[in-house]
Amino acid sequence: MSVNAVSPIRARVLLRPPRASDQDEFLAAVRASRGLHRPWVKPPATDAQFRDYLKRMRRAENRAFFVLRRGDPRLVGVVNLTQIVHGLFRSAYLGYYVFAGFERQGLMRAGLRAAVCRAFDKLRLHRLEANIQPGNFASIALVRSCGFSREGYSPKYLKIGGRWRDHERWAVIAR
Repeated sequence: MSVNAVSPIRARVLLRPPRASDQDEFLAAVRASRGLHRPWVKPPATDAQFRDYLKRMRRAENRAFFVLRRGDPRLVGVVNLTQIVHGLFRSAYLGYYVFAGFERQGLMRAGLRAAVCRAFDKLRLHRLEANIQPGNFASIALVRSCGFSREGYSPKYLKIGGRWRDHERWAVIAR
């Protein structure tokens, strides 16, 4: 994928880093999305958690992108690249979630594609990996539509909501 080849779908969204001034809107969106996110993801839900999130995402091994629809200042969703490793590996983990009211509109697909392009073109990564719970059909469809391939299955891979949950491993390689 190339950042220079902007599709009409990707042109619908903007990516930008999160800011401290986003805290109130972000936390309100998380509260409104609780039913949508459970049990798949547990985003920061308090002032302290949001501040910790910003601090983590400012480290060299992480990048966070807020997805916004062009011409609309509201937060559509989030894409996180974590544990970025350069050198011979040039890889990162990918996490993402949409906020309630923006699901099934193609906006997160556009945001995810833009983030993948940025990871490959700007950060010079070679591989991105997303770990998804097997029952999260919408998330699996999203990564599949963005060119990810299923690589495997990891039992009790991540502890989310107090439980160890199985995950499918999906990845995409720079072309």
